[in-house]
Amino acid sequence: MKELVEARYYDFEGKRVRCRLCPHMCGVNEGKAGICGIRKNIGGKLYTTIYGEVTSIAMDPIEKKPLYHFYPGSGILSIGTKGCNFACPYCQNWRISQETDVPSEYYSPEYIVRAAIQNKSIGIAYTYSEPLIWFEYVMDCARLAKKEGLKNVLVTNGYVNREPLTELLELIDAMNIDLKSFRDETYKKEQKGRLAPVLDTITTVAHARCHVELTTLVVTGMNDDMQEMTDIIDWIAALDRAIPWHISRYHPSYNYDAPSTDIQFMYRVYEKAIQKLDYVYCGNIASGHETSDTKCPSCRATVIARSGYAVEIRNLNNGKCGSCGYDLAVRQ
Repeated sequence: MKELVEARYYDFEGKRVRCRLCPHMCGVNEGKAGICGIRKNIGGKLYTTIYGEVTSIAMDPIEKKPLYHFYPGSGILSIGTKGCNFACPYCQNWRISQETDVPSEYYSPEYIVRAAIQNKSIGIAYTYSEPLIWFEYVMDCARLAKKEGLKNVLVTNGYVNREPLTELLELIDAMNIDLKSFRDETYKKEQKGRLAPVLDTITTVAHARCHVELTTLVVTGMNDDMQEMTDIIDWIAALDRAIPWHISRYHPSYNYDAPSTDIQFMYRVYEKAIQKLDYVYCGNIASGHETSDTKCPSCRATVIARSGYAVEIRNLNNGKCGSCGYDLAVRQ
């Protein structure tokens, strides 16, 4: 049955409450919800209306998250809910992220953990829509999963305040964080958010024990600009050149009908990026292209070959290159 659970991270302001989960810092009046559409003021308290409400559940390849350096070739139980604290007009999962009345089914944290074990999953991935707004449920699931020796993976836009992020990082083993643009004006116009908090999240996670990979969806007419891509490359390189960066091809969706990203532009970005970053991957393009392979930055041997979600581990030894011994930062 559906549970109405009091939310974490909010303050009382008379009859209004102030949500402190994400940088929107929504002031929520009685009977209303915040920007995410699911954290609601009921009787002067803030509640999450999606605790345990699952819209999507499946066993996925870990590469689908995408995570290429975290237990490659494994499968992970993936769950998602509804709602989001961004409003991307090109969202690929808009039916669950932008429509909060989409059908869902209640699953307890105990059920999800049992399902992961029964399906021989390496853990649980909180994905599909924005898992950070599912904070209370993710925390409960992740805590139980950790006790059972399972891994916790978050696929997120990174729009969260420092305090809840710090608490979450005690339980999360890996994240893929979207870096949607490197222009604050783009975040304000398209995502209805800000760039700085996302960069702060990435930096915090990169300095934690959590494995991190980044994804940038290259959207025609929004961020398909070589100077912007160069700025992203330089920023990641200054933080840690070993962080894997996935550049993904956009296709028309939801309220955005610009043509699909020019593939040749993506290849040019790839060629520029590998001059400064150790691991760069192209996604949503024809399978079998070498831009999806993991190559050793030292000797250039192909260590992991990929075709779509098919993975061939060729020369990997405890996360290191089998040819030269270089540490590839691959968790196995």
